[in-house]
Amino acid sequence: MKEVFIHGFKIKYEESEQAGVNYLLNDLDVNESRVFFDQARDKKYVEFEDDKEGQYTLSYNREGSYTLIRRS
Repeated sequence: MKEVFIHGFKIKYEESEQAGVNYLLNDLDVNESRVFFDQARDKKYVEFEDDKEGQYTLSYNREGSYTLIRRS
């Protein structure tokens, strides 16, 4: 599992989720991506779609990091 920081948030993900990481990091500005992180923290997860219709779930972990998974 890989790890990266996006706008100060630690994300864990597999190689197959790289497009979702790129979306959060490059396609959205800080305030737009923060909405996903805040909602995942408050509700334990958030589902979103990237510009190429990739389906992802961003989950909040107890230790304060997040996990990104691609949905089928």
